[in-house]
Formats: sequence, structure tokens, C-alpha cells
Amino acid sequence: MSKEETTQSKEVKIEDRLIALYSLQKVDSQIDRIKTVHGELPLEVEDLEDEIAGLETRLARHREDIERIEGLIKDRREAIKQCEQLIKRYEEQQMNVRNNREYDSITKEIEFQGLEIQLQEKKIREHSAELEIKKAAVEESEKKLLERQEDLTVKKKELTEIVAETAREEEILMKHSQEYSELIEERLLTAYKRIRKNAMNGLAVVKIERDACGGCFNKIPPQRHLDIRMHKKVIVCEYCGRILVDSEIDEIVQSRLQHIDLN
Repeated sequence: MSKEETTQSKEVKIEDRLIALYSLQKVDSQIDRIKTVHGELPLEVEDLEDEIAGLETRLARHREDIERIEGLIKDRREAIKQCEQLIKRYEEQQMNVRNNREYDSITKEIEFQGLEIQLQEKKIREHSAELEIKKAAVEESEKKLLERQEDLTVKKKELTEIVAETAREEEILMKHSQEYSELIEERLLTAYKRIRKNAMNGLAVVKIERDACGGCFNKIPPQRHLDIRMHKKVIVCEYCGRILVDSEIDEIVQSRLQHIDLN
């Protein structure tokens, strides 16, 4: 292969890269448009799902607390019954005492059991008050959970309808995005993704418009403009770092993309 043929091959290769890059940008911008149509709904759905999971965890904890408190109240009431049985037994024994010392001793036991009953009743009142608070919390959480579940159903329906409308188009565009990506060397593709990620509008490859960068709108020097039109190398804007293409590349890409069937 002659030197001239090698140069021409290299030039074609660079031009093909630029075409692939600009095609990829156009397709990715279309995918961005679809995601914009989806709007904030995916994030809203995710936030609602997280909130519902939190409410369900809180409800489960409240219900466990209610079960525990009800168990404590039951134990306290059982303790009161035992105290009452002891008091009844002591009162029967009091009828058969032989001296004052035995009488006084039994009387003290009866008083002690009476105090124990008072203590258990006090604890029951405290547990009952706590139980009411927990039940109110459960009622409030259940109401809020129901509202959030209804909100989630509505948001999911909206998202499903929007996704269904754009699913076929997005699938085709994603396929073309992958195809164009495979035509670009790894180093250049990585640079494209980095630039695109840092650009607010997602534009990593832009066309020159009125002798200015189509991304940041800064003027491009005549010599640099000439280099871009030659398609001999990939040139980036010295101000914003975006990859620059001329109107010829734009026309080629626009013509090819018109043949993409999105239906």
C-alpha cells in the first residue's frame, strides 16, 4: 500500500469515527428525550416504595409492642388473682389463730398482698395508657400506609402507560446506540461518556453553528474550523471540551437516521 493510500484509509477511518460518534450522540439524545417524557415518575415510584417499606417496618414494630404490652397486662391481672386467692386463704386462717402474734402476722400478709394488688393495678394503668398510644400510632400508620399505597398504584399506572407508549421506540434506539458504540474505539467512547456525563444537556458531540461551538457557543478560530472540515482527526472545543463536527457530518448522519424505523 502506498503512502497516499494509507493516508486516505486513515482519513476514512477518522471520518467513520466522527459519523459513528455523532450518530451515537443523536440516538442517545433521543433516549434522553424519552427519559424526560418519563419525568420524575420513576424516582417518585422508588421514593413511595421506600416510604411504604418504612411504614410497614414501623407498623410491625408497633404491633410487636402492642402484643408485648398486652402480655404484660395479662401477667399483671394473673398476679392480682393470685394475690386475691392468698388474701382469701389468709382470711380463713385468721379465723383459726391461737394467739395475737399469729393474728398480727397473718394481718401483715393480708396487707402486703393488698399493697401488691395496688402495685399491679398501677402498672396495669401505665401499660394501658402506653397501649392506647401504640394503638393510636398503629391507626395513624395504617391510614398513612393506605394513602401511600394508593399513591403508588396511581404513579405506577402512570409510569406503565408512559413506558408502554415509548417502549418500542426506546428499545430500537438502545439497539442502535449499542451498534454505534461498538464502532468507536474504547478510549474515544470513554471520553464521549465522560463529556456527556458532565454536560448539563448530555451533548458530547456538537455541530458547528455560525462558526461557533454548538455546545458553548464560543467562536472557533478559522484554522481550527478548517481542521474540523478536513475530518483528519477528532477535534474538541478548547472552551467546553465537546467533540466538534461540521455540517457535512451532520447531513450524513441526519440522512442515515431518517431511515430508522421506530414503529
